[in-house]
Amino acid sequence: MTDLSQDQICYFGYGSLVNEETLPAGTTVIAGELSGWKREWRGCSKGKQGNGKMAGVGVCALGVRAEEGSTIRGAMVLDNKANLPALDKREWHYSRKALETAAFAPDCGRDMPADTFLYQVQPQFAHWGNEDHPILQSYVDCVMAGFHRLWGEEGLKHFVDTTDGWKHVPVLQDRADPIYPRAVVLSENLMGTIDDLLKTVGVQYINR
Repeated sequence: MTDLSQDQICYFGYGSLVNEETLPAGTTVIAGELSGWKREWRGCSKGKQGNGKMAGVGVCALGVRAEEGSTIRGAMVLDNKANLPALDKREWHYSRKALETAAFAPDCGRDMPADTFLYQVQPQFAHWGNEDHPILQSYVDCVMAGFHRLWGEEGLKHFVDTTDGWKHVPVLQDRADPIYPRAVVLSENLMGTIDDLLKTVGVQYINR
């Protein structure tokens, strides 16, 4: 383990933070596995005013819970400490949670900082999604594109298989007109692969 410099932070991304397109320039993304945590569709909130199409819209984002024996893939992000206020604003309904030093195992085997954290949904928002707070397809696409970039189709399958809530939290089909402010453009092949995988876990789609 190494020490962070005074102008650095290091945090674990398990959803949209895995996708480098959503991160500030100059960050370093280190793929790996985190032990002791489980990913779930349990983070309900409404977009704040001034946040584009998200303003006032009820959505369900990803969260994590501590769970012994569980392992999830994701990415440690080395970032400039000056970006922390903007990151906290982005993750406004999450709180920073310190991680155990040995919890993260990087794929590349490199030394990792000892002082790391992740964002955990605050208790008042930690509810399973529903029709009033659906998963946005544009958010799913962004997250899964990040997993695909790091691990290919194996990464996509891992994300789907290790995330709780697919069967009872509906997905709002907003791909053609994205609500999520950090939406990404996918190839036709990747869209098809994502859609086929979501069918295997019984995802229910809704429209508005």
